[in-house]
Amino acid sequence: MATFLYRVGRLAFRRRWYVALVWAAVLAAVGLGALKAPGAADEGFSMPGIESQKAFDLMEERFPGATADGATARVVFVAPNGQKVTAADHKKAVEDTVAGLADGSQVASAVNPFQAKAVSKDGTTAYATVTYKVAADDLTDASKEQLEHALQEARDTGLTVDAGGSAMADGGGAGGTAELIGVAIAAVVLLVTFGSLAAAGLPLLTALIGVGVSMATILALSDALGLSTTTGTLAMMLGLAVGIDYALFVVSRYREERANGRAPQEATALAVGTAGSAVVFAGLTVVIALAGLAVVGIPMLTKMGLAAAGAVVVAVLIALTLVPAFLGFWPNAVLRRKDRGPRRTEEEAKDNGGTRWARFVLRRPLPVLILGVVGLGALALPMTSLQLGMPGDEAKPTSTTERRAYDALAEGFGPGFNGPLTVVVDAKGDDDAKAAAAAISKDIGATKGIVSVSPARFNEAGDTAVFSVVPSTAPTDEKTKDLVTAIRGERPGIESETGATYEVTGTTALNIDISEKVQSALVPYLIVVVGLAIVLLLVVFRSLLVPLKAALGFLLSVLASLGAVVVVFQEGHGAGLLGVETTGPIMSLMPIFLVGIVFGLAMDYEVFLLSRMREAYVHGETSHQAVTSGFRHSARVVVAAALIMIAVFAGFIGESDSMIKMIGFGLASAVLLDAFVVRMAIVPAVLALLGDRAWWLPTWLDRILPRVDVEGEALTRGADSPETAPADQEAARV
Repeated sequence: MATFLYRVGRLAFRRRWYVALVWAAVLAAVGLGALKAPGAADEGFSMPGIESQKAFDLMEERFPGATADGATARVVFVAPNGQKVTAADHKKAVEDTVAGLADGSQVASAVNPFQAKAVSKDGTTAYATVTYKVAADDLTDASKEQLEHALQEARDTGLTVDAGGSAMADGGGAGGTAELIGVAIAAVVLLVTFGSLAAAGLPLLTALIGVGVSMATILALSDALGLSTTTGTLAMMLGLAVGIDYALFVVSRYREERANGRAPQEATALAVGTAGSAVVFAGLTVVIALAGLAVVGIPMLTKMGLAAAGAVVVAVLIALTLVPAFLGFWPNAVLRRKDRGPRRTEEEAKDNGGTRWARFVLRRPLPVLILGVVGLGALALPMTSLQLGMPGDEAKPTSTTERRAYDALAEGFGPGFNGPLTVVVDAKGDDDAKAAAAAISKDIGATKGIVSVSPARFNEAGDTAVFSVVPSTAPTDEKTKDLVTAIRGERPGIESETGATYEVTGTTALNIDISEKVQSALVPYLIVVVGLAIVLLLVVFRSLLVPLKAALGFLLSVLASLGAVVVVFQEGHGAGLLGVETTGPIMSLMPIFLVGIVFGLAMDYEVFLLSRMREAYVHGETSHQAVTSGFRHSARVVVAAALIMIAVFAGFIGESDSMIKMIGFGLASAVLLDAFVVRMAIVPAVLALLGDRAWWLPTWLDRILPRVDVEGEALTRGADSPETAPADQEAARV
């Protein structure tokens, strides 16, 4: 492996113009394809195999067109100072507003609340449902402005008016500000780390080129592969993250080789052969983690994972080819001024912050290990009370109209009104479908925790009925989850009595089913991802204990970061500091995202740090000396890479959306804990306690494992007797 990559780096350095032109051509080709490709359709969210999805599919089959994905807006009117919306002046204002909303060119219908009996029992609150002909993403600015104008006119009459629903979505999320902040902080960290504008700019430039290629490819293939508009989000975030990391690793090793007197071409080839080997295997672990998302069984998540894995592959190829080509263009620009002179002595390069920290840990391995494990364990404890769900408008800030509309509906109609359940009755083959539906409706309505049941609506064939059930508790309340379980538990008895079957769906039931499926998929996902990574690290480091230590350390950091998320976003401790106004369940996909993304990044740091230790150990140093050598060469780079990732992810905490805050906080916390507690403290402490046993491998296993030479032993033997020209002579030639 190292020898092959050495040749790749040497070739890329010598043929730098060809390499640069090839990548420019690739970027232009995929960019042109992206421009000509039809717009990506938002395919929606689906999860095969769960009851709520089956019920939804049945509704689409039996009620064709009725479940069309048109945007909706629920406009809520509240009378002032205890007055009633049924008062003549307020009633007229509401009816005028609804009539105005119905005139929109994209509006399918606007239901008058007084005709639909959508008025609270105390008469203080009413709501009107506006249905659009198009999906939320296709609403024009004119339609949105008309809605906002109608709301404001109603407010001018003295009513409190707010609106929720998909029509109010801004289509946003983290639109780019967070990424820009992350890139800016990354530039500062790189500048401080390298002390050179060129060295700081090169990883950023190559990472942006890689992201450009990846995103353009995703856009170009979106229609052919059925990729949605959200598929590229994870690819962009991870492509930028690992792209900077991988280029940082190669450039750092190049500068080290140049400081040791290597000529530019030889230093580049050695950097790609050694650090490039670490990049390849680190990239493979990320790809394994992302491709493993297919285990969860959510098509959208699978596509996001595969697209992000493709972005990581591009980042690896960029680091192995374009980075050495750029080093050929500017062999001295990436060096600090003091490294452009005569070769440093070994003593000058011996001590830095990394070596001092390593020696501190090596002197006190047991206290450091105990402190690290106990600290992470304490942080992980709240994770035992983790509640998964899909936060909706109730998790938004009170400054948003969606949150105010949610609160007004809950106050006027009860907390369960915001999350009604939909029951689909399949009476096909039943002699009296209406009687069966009525019996099912009556039995479900008698269930404890049900406030009301709507009249059943039948399809044209008369063999399928749909009715709504309003719980007494909020959509994210654990009692609502228990209620759904209870309704489904009554099904065998009801089916035996009526001869008809039914299923429960709706947004609330769908979120409950998703949470349960994700929770059940988490352990298999961890087994697959961690198991494959252990095998990969076994091949890389030729050790039994090092891969196991890496996997256990990762699990500790992930559980601790999940515990931190629970403390802030579920229990509310410190939530105000992050601008979180409402606490509740943790987003269902959060654990899966956290495991997949952080596992990949954690293995980056593990491979880069341990490969230098393994390299030193193979070349004759003792186990303790190898730990010190690894930290001397890699600690600064790993710290810089971790700080960049933390900055990128922490930028999302400033977003207004609670779920984006949660993702940013969780990822930033996980990288912080994994890089600084696990990799920089627990890892050297464990290696110090294990000594030579850390690198032990049974003889029989050593014989059957392939040799990849990630530590570059073959390269070092050849490089120890320099065959290249001195650095200053070769620099003059290039």
